[in-house]
Amino acid sequence: MLGIFSAGIAPGLALLSYFYLKDEVETEPLPVVIRTFLFGALLVFPIMFLQHVLEAENILPPGWLQAYLSSGLFEEFVKWFVLYYAVYQHIAFDEPFDGIVYGAAVSLGFATVENIFYLVGNGVEYAIGRALLPVPSHALFGVIMGYYLGKSKFSQKRTAKWMWLSLIIPVFLHGSYDYILITQEHWLYYIMPFMIFLWWLGLRKVKKARALSAAHLKNQYAPQKPLHTQ
Repeated sequence: MLGIFSAGIAPGLALLSYFYLKDEVETEPLPVVIRTFLFGALLVFPIMFLQHVLEAENILPPGWLQAYLSSGLFEEFVKWFVLYYAVYQHIAFDEPFDGIVYGAAVSLGFATVENIFYLVGNGVEYAIGRALLPVPSHALFGVIMGYYLGKSKFSQKRTAKWMWLSLIIPVFLHGSYDYILITQEHWLYYIMPFMIFLWWLGLRKVKKARALSAAHLKNQYAPQKPLHTQ
């Protein structure tokens, strides 16, 4: 059991550490990051219950509805909800890159508990595959969500646009990921290019968020021009 727990939690902690250390402008307080991770972990239980009910009652047959609603919309919306109401207004969220860190934290909390449950039910031999596909995909959905939340909070205009994108894009990507797994017989041929694209997109958002944070910090500490009176 200890081996399953270790194999289940290791990928999530490794990826969270990676994105946490990418914040070169101002490191986030660990208690807030850990709390966000735990919020994500707790989300697994209501989501799994809801998905079980939908599957048992055959409300959403396998296909695009199950992929985009049961997985994509339900899972990404609860993560977005936690980020918006528990982190977005927090004093620690004080630069654009913080969205990346907290988005990854809530998503990896969710992915870690889900991963442990899967390994308990199916065996530790699936640990490598889970570490390469589901756990990183959750992390990258969170990174993209957090990037747009950071844009929304620190942009001077059109904040509603970035807020909507912070939900819509992760839902679409998550749904597409699950749709490939559900509907494609040779899903591995499709999921690997998808994961390469997802990593490219996620790391691109990381790079852009770091640039936004650097610009934000520069503007924040720029000397103010003196006011001239006549």
